[in-house]
Amino acid sequence: MKLIRFGQTGEEKTGIAVGDVLYDTSALGDDYNEHFFASGGLERLQEFLDANQSNLPLVPEGSRIGPPVARPSKIVCIGLNYADHAKETGATPPPEPVIFLKSTTSFVGPFDNIMIPRGSVKTDWEVELAVVIGKKASYVEEDEAMDYVAGYVLHNDVSEREFQIERSGTWDKGKGCDTFAPTGPYLVTKDEIDDVDNLRLWLSVNGKTMQDGTTANFIFKLPFIISYTSQFMTLLPGDIISTGTPAGVGLGMKPNVYLKPGDVVELGIDGLGSSRQTVVAYSKQA
Repeated sequence: MKLIRFGQTGEEKTGIAVGDVLYDTSALGDDYNEHFFASGGLERLQEFLDANQSNLPLVPEGSRIGPPVARPSKIVCIGLNYADHAKETGATPPPEPVIFLKSTTSFVGPFDNIMIPRGSVKTDWEVELAVVIGKKASYVEEDEAMDYVAGYVLHNDVSEREFQIERSGTWDKGKGCDTFAPTGPYLVTKDEIDDVDNLRLWLSVNGKTMQDGTTANFIFKLPFIISYTSQFMTLLPGDIISTGTPAGVGLGMKPNVYLKPGDVVELGIDGLGSSRQTVVAYSKQA
């Protein structure tokens, strides 16, 4: 299944994509949130579709597509998980996964704008495969880790490099700004992805390809990442783990290249669809 959410920010309804057609599943009565995943929501959704798919209303044309899950309890990210990306940024590939968090207030839809933070001159892009957790996970064994996965989403781990690297302290400063986690368009359930370790990821800025990589180049594979992360925090249903980015970020270019208002970022992953964000200048949010 390919789960979607649509509608204005904070008022999203649930839906599903079948090919290029989007259907409204809000009659099921559940948002795609922690309770949904924890209570067998994917199974209920499949039963609902089996019984009602021929009668489902279409998503109104022109609807905003929101993030495919409701705001998670946390967005966990893995840094430097591709050797080529570590090399381009001058970092040594880590002996253990680097973990940082993005704020849930950075979480936006796949076609929403990226807003450059106030005072930023080094806002960067990162295409990433992200995992959505399907059930509560704590101290999970590696050989059981994939049993905890509900599905996969496309994620742009937008990053402010000055805040991240030059302002002292943790990476989180440059990772959790408003609009810095465009996610979706779909949550694709894991049964639809044959080989998660061999997916192409790509990203372009203003039509120019910047990143073109493959998850075959992971330093740490998904079962290890999930198991490892669960040793340090309990993962709740609907939580997101973003698994790192391949080479081609603005920080790695000589000279560096960063986003500016008016730029258009497009990205995609095999089987997970594509997204598109327009970069805008900072403005105070309501």
